[in-house]
Amino acid sequence: MPMIQRARRRDLVTLALTAAMATALGLAMASCGSPAPRGTEPAGSDKPGAEPRVLNVYNWSDYVAPETISRFEKETGIKVNYDVYDTNEVLETKLLTGHSGYDVVVPSAFFLERQAREGVFLPLDKTKLTNYHNLDKDVLRRVSLNDPDNRYGVPYMWQATGIGYNIDKVRAALGDDAPLDSWALVFDPKYASKLAACGLTFVDSPPEVFDSAQIYLGIDPNSERIEDLAAAEELVKKVRPYVRYFHSSQYINDLANGEVCVSIGYTGDVLMARDRAQEAGNGVKIAYIVPKEGAIFEVDMLAIPADAPHPDNAHAFLNYILRPEVVAEISTFKKYPSGNAAAIAFLKPEIRDDKAIYPPPEIVARFKDHRAESLTYTRYENRAWTRVRTGR
Repeated sequence: MPMIQRARRRDLVTLALTAAMATALGLAMASCGSPAPRGTEPAGSDKPGAEPRVLNVYNWSDYVAPETISRFEKETGIKVNYDVYDTNEVLETKLLTGHSGYDVVVPSAFFLERQAREGVFLPLDKTKLTNYHNLDKDVLRRVSLNDPDNRYGVPYMWQATGIGYNIDKVRAALGDDAPLDSWALVFDPKYASKLAACGLTFVDSPPEVFDSAQIYLGIDPNSERIEDLAAAEELVKKVRPYVRYFHSSQYINDLANGEVCVSIGYTGDVLMARDRAQEAGNGVKIAYIVPKEGAIFEVDMLAIPADAPHPDNAHAFLNYILRPEVVAEISTFKKYPSGNAAAIAFLKPEIRDDKAIYPPPEIVARFKDHRAESLTYTRYENRAWTRVRTGR
């Protein structure tokens, strides 16, 4: 049965259901003037038979440090054409259509799992990745569930879906009764009803919310049993009247300025809200928790399309990112933990010791690995989500 991605941050609700749909979308995009990226190749810079000194990268928005690309260009003489996207579905459309022109892409691991089966990616030549040994062996083990033998992807950044909350407002609403270590905070009507006034929000993503609900209920979040999905739907419906809105990015600013008090959200986004509040000096104190019942673990991967025009340059870029000092700078800038164990030594203490960014082993043990889901299950899940959102 074909597999399909589960959604992730920034409004990942619409799924690319089939390669045919992806092709149709790709043609539509092409008709709107979106050709494959091609850079101007430096004249006279290449030896006969060598790749032109050009690299086409397609990454999530704002997912590198300010000088990451410019330093690579200066060191190697390779001109980088850097494009961005904000959903895995956009990336899938380009990759499944073929001839995207990109050399490096950054799918989520559970998304890469599905695409690798379709022959989308080039197997890594690890002889060219001399910094590969810097990777965290536990992260490699986890993503091997999506990428057997770590054949196609290099772990980049990782995160979990948890709860961000306004410390003072939650205390005012719930007093000492607040279950600040549990999904009960958002899924038990006893607490959710009291948070409605100060603002309870959920990401607009059926897998993230239903998976979290299943974890709270003690159900495997990767289960595709319809009765398990029904149980999660029923749980979420019970707190639906108290949810102010479903959105996958609005909560960042709203948490930061005190407009809402509790949000199901993503590690980096909640920490971004926390830092914005601190920078604004508005007195808003934000905390992030990984509930004791567990949370979905997600990894973004660096991968090379099978038809990449510059695969050697792509390997050089991956090897550059694998330098601990390079990826440490990205983690510092983005507040996301990397899959590079050696990078820890290059982090500033305020980043390295922040347990929200780099949780201790007992918190990491709560993470639930994320697998691709079948097309059939995705249809049922989307219908359940529509019923939840509409209150029917």
